[in-house]
This record gives sequence, C-alpha cells and structure tokens, in this order.
Amino acid sequence: MSQQPETKDLTPRRSSVMFEPATPDACRRDYEEGADVRARFDQQIQGGRR
Repeated sequence: MSQQPETKDLTPRRSSVMFEPATPDACRRDYEEGADVRARFDQQIQGGRR
C-alpha cells in the first residue's frame, strides 16, 4: 500500500501585513525582528559568489 503525500493547508488567512498600520515604530520592530533572516540570506548570497 502506498502512502499519499501530505496535503498542504491552503485555507486563506488574514494577513497582519495588510491590516497593520505602517508606523515608524512598526517598521523598526519588523526590521529588527528580521535581522536573522537578512544575515542568513547574506550568507547564502556570499556563499554562491565564491
């Protein structure tokens, strides 16, 4: 018996990005929270240039 692939949940969800006001404080907080993502991306880009 073969296993069926797991089905992704495609239920639409409310995006906080669409409903959160773009205030300087919210943008600063978002930028600070994304530091690890930017660092990981930079490592990937730099690794591809060697």
